Amino acid sequence: MAPPAPPAKTPAKRPSTLAMVAVMLTIAIMGSLWVPIFARTQPQLGGFPFFYWYQLILVPVTSALCWICYLLLRTRRTRRTRSTGRTGPRRAPGRGATQGARR
Repeated sequence: MAPPAPPAKTPAKRPSTLAMVAVMLTIAIMGSLWVPIFARTQPQLGGFPFFYWYQLILVPVTSALCWICYLLLRTRRTRRTRSTGRTGPRRAPGRGATQGARR
């Protein structure tokens, strides 16, 4: 069995990409930590004070910003060579005839 290939070095991200990610994550975090933004009761929406619907809107906005940051920072995985015939990570052998059956 051949030894596993060493992990490929990931290319460095552009500074502009890292700056965009930092700004988006800062907006997401500061939106919930900076209390003077949402520490009020007016305007009301559907009988709920501003505080509650601001927090309810902030959750999907924050998750969308985190998802965009993930997409900007992820790296593409390389496929293995055709000689192995596999594209994903190798799995450890399961409990089968090689390890014996449980009794």
